[in-house]
Amino acid sequence: MLDVVEADNRDVLRDSQPARSSGRDGPDREVAVVAADYAPPVIYVTENGAAFGDVRGHDGRVRDPERQDYLESHIDSVAQAVAEGVPVQGYFVWSLLDNFEWAHGYSKRFGLVYVDYPTLERVPKDSFYWYRDFIASRRAAPSPAGPVAAGSS
Repeated sequence: MLDVVEADNRDVLRDSQPARSSGRDGPDREVAVVAADYAPPVIYVTENGAAFGDVRGHDGRVRDPERQDYLESHIDSVAQAVAEGVPVQGYFVWSLLDNFEWAHGYSKRFGLVYVDYPTLERVPKDSFYWYRDFIASRRAAPSPAGPVAAGSS
């Protein structure tokens, strides 16, 4: 159960239930709890990401191994829950672009794409390329819709 609590003069969500006996402590636990308590037909993880103080190197690259590790471990965790029957149908990273965040302002960055705020230039971070390649490696071959007759509309 998630409760709203006050922390540092702001409301935040906190898990008020102790960890289930499975010993889980990641997102696999969270989606398993939702599945067990509410039995939804499907679950979508709609915002999952981590804020870091990303900087652009002299070579123009943005190296963010912490975000890549975070995403990899969380995706693996959700995949484990799916393998155990939790009906997760989608997982979405927060966020595509760095942006203003209420809790951190512009000091921390969530995006897979670095935004140079003065120029608004966009620079894909290393985690962007990792996530792109991860998705491509999981993509199923498209199924043909059936025979297509030449000249038909």
